[in-house]
Amino acid sequence: MIRKSGFWTAAALAAGLAMPVAAQDGDAPSADTVVAVVNDTEITVGHMIAMRERLPQRFQSLPPQTLFGAVLDQLVEQTALVDSMTGDLDRRERLMLENQRRNFLATLVLEDATEAAASEEAVQAAYEERYASAEPEEEYNAAHILVETEDEARAIAEELAGGADFAALAQEHSLDNTAQSGGSLGWFGLGMMVEPFEEAVTSLEAGEVSEPFQTQFGWHIVRLNETRMSEAPPLEEVRQQIVESLRQEAAQARIDAATGDAEIERMADGIDPGIIVEGAALDE
Repeated sequence: MIRKSGFWTAAALAAGLAMPVAAQDGDAPSADTVVAVVNDTEITVGHMIAMRERLPQRFQSLPPQTLFGAVLDQLVEQTALVDSMTGDLDRRERLMLENQRRNFLATLVLEDATEAAASEEAVQAAYEERYASAEPEEEYNAAHILVETEDEARAIAEELAGGADFAALAQEHSLDNTAQSGGSLGWFGLGMMVEPFEEAVTSLEAGEVSEPFQTQFGWHIVRLNETRMSEAPPLEEVRQQIVESLRQEAAQARIDAATGDAEIERMADGIDPGIIVEGAALDE
């Protein structure tokens, strides 16, 4: 059985960062240029490029003069370790290797599917559809005080009617995490709050305080601070959100197309789900 080592780690790569860059003589190197031979296995510039492209971003941003020796060391060490293997892979290890290959190839397919999904044209079109062309809606800025019982709420309402400071009472009595900010809920639109809360807010004029009312969270008193009509956010403010959404949609479409075209027969009925946790079946 082959035991898993820790060489494929960021720590191992970092340990080799101080290695000097190997000198290149003769013709300009290509992807096929051999940079090392370990036993009978050649390591090429192409292998180094492929490894570098799959490094975490924090390593990819390092200068070539720093990366070259570290990447070459990694490939040399990995090759030597593979050559030092004794015995064959056991069942668990073969299945892990199959899963890694499947995952790698599936990731390539999804990367190809999502590459063009977030083009500037697609981002602009999505922005126009989701934000720029949307009808303005009224938004509300409010604060509330949340307590457990109606009696508590009515006692606080009397203090407010007598001129007590809303924020101070919220800080003293409110049960949720808005207490520290004086009960402030910030800006929100219709549909973002539970129905009784939304009904109370929309019945108020700016500056008014509601009568106590109940939701599933407890008893509330709400103050409407101000209202405004919503505006489309600048594209740059929502660009990353749009890009991620477009890529997710493209990935899901590719998955749906692949599974739709595939002949799939599931035969897992009757199998105890616990078998994948126990793992004993791999040792049989």
